[in-house]
Amino acid sequence: MYNIHMKIISTTEARKRISDLLDAVVGEGANFVLGRHDSPEAVLVKFPTHFRADVSDITNVNTYSNSFDFLKDEPDMYSESDLKKKYA
Repeated sequence: MYNIHMKIISTTEARKRISDLLDAVVGEGANFVLGRHDSPEAVLVKFPTHFRADVSDITNVNTYSNSFDFLKDEPDMYSESDLKKKYA
């Protein structure tokens, strides 16, 4: 059902380790999936340091919290010439 590559941390485990999880998020840029019964329910990511008023909260979080930094190691699938319109 889900294609999650990160381990899902149970809410019980998260409560026990919240300080360590926050240290890893803030200090190392780690991201964690939190859930119950192996079902993802939330993502713990670093809080963004910048916000733009003209976009949604989720766009701000995704853009400025480094949520997608892992993609820098992924191969490019499209070149700029493949795009018909720039959206960002």
